[in-house]
Amino acid sequence: MTEMRPGAANGPAASASVPQAAQAALDDLERFIERGTREFTRTNVALFAAGFTTFALIYCVQPIMPVFSQEFGVSAAEASLSLSLTTQSLAFCMLIASSLSETWGRKPVMVASLFASSVLMIASSFAPSWESFLVLRALAGVAFSGLPATAMAYVGEEMHIRSIGLAMGLYIGGTGLGALGGRFIVGFMTDFLSWRVGLCTVGILALASSVVFVLYLPPSRHFRRRALSPTVLLGGFAAHLRDPIQLILFAEGFLLLGVFVSTYNYIGYRLLAPPYGFSQTVVALIFGISLVGIVSAAWIGDFAARLGRHRVFWALVTMIFAGILATLAETLWLVLAGVTLLTFAFYGAHSVASSWVGVQARHAKAQASSLYLFSYYTGSSLLGSLGGVAWEHGRWPGVVAQSSVILVIALGLAILLALRPPVRPAPVSEGLS
Repeated sequence: MTEMRPGAANGPAASASVPQAAQAALDDLERFIERGTREFTRTNVALFAAGFTTFALIYCVQPIMPVFSQEFGVSAAEASLSLSLTTQSLAFCMLIASSLSETWGRKPVMVASLFASSVLMIASSFAPSWESFLVLRALAGVAFSGLPATAMAYVGEEMHIRSIGLAMGLYIGGTGLGALGGRFIVGFMTDFLSWRVGLCTVGILALASSVVFVLYLPPSRHFRRRALSPTVLLGGFAAHLRDPIQLILFAEGFLLLGVFVSTYNYIGYRLLAPPYGFSQTVVALIFGISLVGIVSAAWIGDFAARLGRHRVFWALVTMIFAGILATLAETLWLVLAGVTLLTFAFYGAHSVASSWVGVQARHAKAQASSLYLFSYYTGSSLLGSLGGVAWEHGRWPGVVAQSSVILVIALGLAILLALRPPVRPAPVSEGLS
């Protein structure tokens, strides 16, 4: 008697079901994440949490820079090192971390980054001296480096091409809310308890947000592990640096974040001093203006993807310019309106530029993103600290003068982008991997 395998009695239909099931599994593996699906929602909750965590930890020191000046006896430019050292170490180490993610995988690198940076934030709240505090902030920048470029690469690889603009905008919106949340919590607690309690609280909240990220982010489907070859990595960087559109986008990141960080670094000094004389809590509440960035990042990112990034970007740079000039007024509502316009346009411009970098790159996307973010955070470090020198010599008009020179250059480059033909995206079947 012949032995019968399970399902053999069904004849040809059963044998046909095997390749059909295999094909269905393959189709699921190759499927891109599309807007309107449950998976799109879960992925964006995870990325929103990651952006929130990273930027809360980076920018929570901004409203208390005047407190550092008083407590540690340092100048405004020296106090800005609490942010500049973080962003500069982040910028340099991101070039390495993004390359490691090409070998180790996107999610493992991002998870390690989130938990390490949260622990370092808690440790910094116990720093006994200004020097030790700066060392911990620099180490935190190293830890942060595993997330931003890797997250951008994940979006480029896993999202359907029609969903990339919205997904990138939602991630950047999370960064905006994180920056706001970090500033507000630390500013509020500095008034009523101490800046150390504020930093420790932000670190604990970041740990909780990191758990959300681990639970909600789907594993990569389109990631292809690559051996960590210095020759291949350098070749990838060199290819992106030979692309004139990418070079302009990298420069825009450098210039625009430099203006944005200078504004938020030193507007606190202005609002704490006469004729305004606000408390730390009120200044932290005023930083709530950055909420508009959450809206603009998602909305403009999606809008520009449909209308054309080259048509939208230069207008956003013009709006940033108008915003910084409006802050020269003495009338408080005009100052706040200027900061609001600048913030709205900046987050929109960053959303457009970061998604543009991913679409423009045909390969080594994490490296393309890391080059953009290297320029972006280097602008934060160098131009942000240079803004402190402008403040020391010319107070707020000095900061605006520096920003205006930078924005003239940024606007010229944005017009060059508008005059170039738009990039032709890779076919959907190729994805963005």
